[in-house]
Amino acid sequence: MNEVLEKIQKTGIVPVVVLDDARDAAPLARALCEGGLPCAEVTFRTEAAEESIRIMTAEYPQMLVGAGTVLTPGQADRAVGAGAQFIVSPGLNPAVVTHCLKKGITVIPGVCTPSEVETAIALGLSVVKFFPAEQAGGIPMIQALAAPYTQMRFMPTGGIHAQNVNSYLAYDRVLACGGSWMVKKELIVAGEFDKIRDLTKEAVQTMLGFTLAHVGINCENETEAGITADTFGRLFGFTKDERSTAVFAGNAIEAMKAPGRGTKGHIAIAANSVARARNYLEMMGVSFDESSAKYQDGMLKFIYLSDEPGGFAVHLTQK
Repeated sequence: MNEVLEKIQKTGIVPVVVLDDARDAAPLARALCEGGLPCAEVTFRTEAAEESIRIMTAEYPQMLVGAGTVLTPGQADRAVGAGAQFIVSPGLNPAVVTHCLKKGITVIPGVCTPSEVETAIALGLSVVKFFPAEQAGGIPMIQALAAPYTQMRFMPTGGIHAQNVNSYLAYDRVLACGGSWMVKKELIVAGEFDKIRDLTKEAVQTMLGFTLAHVGINCENETEAGITADTFGRLFGFTKDERSTAVFAGNAIEAMKAPGRGTKGHIAIAANSVARARNYLEMMGVSFDESSAKYQDGMLKFIYLSDEPGGFAVHLTQK
């Protein structure tokens, strides 16, 4: 998987944008960046699309900007010339795909049938857009398509919204989702970019799903850990659960049998995707202790932040 596709995977949600006026490009880009999604697929079906891509990439170079609804090789060239880093199309046009691949351009064509997936494989692709996602069968259809084509991953687009996005992202063969609910055309036309920023923040928090998993308390020894767990059990009815390095009281309190990370202990924050959570926090300037990272089947499942807010070490863990 190339660098552009890796960035799309880490981002998780690709806002699909329709711009009729290039003057809206910069404030929209700012709203997406401030909202936590520095990414956009600008649909190439309006006259303003090419200039909008040029403005976004020039004024917000940290953004990953692509062109959507690309139907011809000429449109692909124009989009890339304006700064687009990837090309998306509603269907699978071999001429467009071949043209992009020859030029080293990341291209994600649309499919919704096994024959189209096989054509994509024959062309050398490993990621396709599943479109229109909800109308074509949603996640059950993607799972059915994915089963015989084990090398293929999907970016569903069409009918994705805040209420169903996580059902798609939970499937490990889904690279990311395309969606427009946070960048509705009427909001752009009305200049409600603060609303777009807020909806983008909500989309990010929905995708990441941060929750408190447990609090780890540093105890001097096994005896103190047992007493601590017993205390929480007596006061709040939490069930005691003794493990190799700690004694749990329910699921929320972990009394360590020996001092561990953090001056006072540690806090575990669960996320729907540790990799996407890490990407989001890194954009906010947070650093991580790579030596603490744990992977399963190549996916990041656990990692500590470098800093210790309030004297507590903090780690992300997979839900």
